[in-house]
Amino acid sequence: MRITIKDIANACGVSAGTVDRALNNRAGISEKTRQKVMKAAEEMNYLPDLNARSLVVGKTMTIGVVLFDLYNRSFAQLMNAIEKRAREMGYFTYITLTDKDPDKEKKCIEYLVNRKVDGIILLTVNSGSEFKAYLEKLNTPFVMVFNKIEENQYIGVQERKAMKEAVDYIVSKGYKRFIYISPPLAYKETSNIFTQEERYYGFMEGLKANGIDEEPNIIIDSDYIGKLREYHFSKEYKTAIVCSTDLYALEVMSFLKGENVSIPDQAGVMGYDDIDVLKYVSPRLTTIRYPIAEIGEKAVESLINKVNNGEYLSVPLLHYKLIKGESI
Repeated sequence: MRITIKDIANACGVSAGTVDRALNNRAGISEKTRQKVMKAAEEMNYLPDLNARSLVVGKTMTIGVVLFDLYNRSFAQLMNAIEKRAREMGYFTYITLTDKDPDKEKKCIEYLVNRKVDGIILLTVNSGSEFKAYLEKLNTPFVMVFNKIEENQYIGVQERKAMKEAVDYIVSKGYKRFIYISPPLAYKETSNIFTQEERYYGFMEGLKANGIDEEPNIIIDSDYIGKLREYHFSKEYKTAIVCSTDLYALEVMSFLKGENVSIPDQAGVMGYDDIDVLKYVSPRLTTIRYPIAEIGEKAVESLINKVNNGEYLSVPLLHYKLIKGESI
């Protein structure tokens, strides 16, 4: 049975108002009485009623997070950073997973809103003016990560510039033939893939800027390894395989090793994200370090500032870093 303020008041021989003042550290009672109440609350395993408290202060001290899934290490790292920073700022976190389903995403959002979270960090697959209007009607603060809906609610990096810099580096190593792997591009017309599109555009701009005339092979099939089996790799005509995430790059490296294709002499491999498991991979993957923990932290800070002060923080696009491994 749940212990209430009234139960503590009866045990201490004081009023419920006195107990409330003691538990919330308010004036109007002696230190001796405060200590007596606090000791009784601890001994009786009293837990505050957060729903009742939220009615008083107008907050639940919770935030929601809507993610695709946790298969990608980037998302798991992001969630860890969000939960840690939220906890440091006095907030608990609800997590929901959409599996990149637009309808399921809306159900997750409504689930969190119905539980009166103070704000939501959203990795969305929905887009457009209709979805934007839908979010505005919910009257709940949102901060976007990875995929963008509104500029002042988005935390990310200069994806396009980062991928162009990666191509500059690859060309400087003598690669002339390019393959680009990004299965999410298959959903360009039906889903919000802002981050993946920006990386692709950066890749194409990098080729043009470096005078690469040969048309790249763009692979958007989910069976991208099957497509790679159609290519011939040689030292005389080195091929760079640029992947829009490290997850794809690791699968590509595994395939190349199984086919006895030399990395990086016959085929170079480029990833994007710098996920934490790369420290166990040989050769070390060349990639773009995506500041995933900082993105999570800044998203929490901006969201909570909106909750407490009525406005989002002004967060410029964060810094990335080209990691020069041995795979290029």
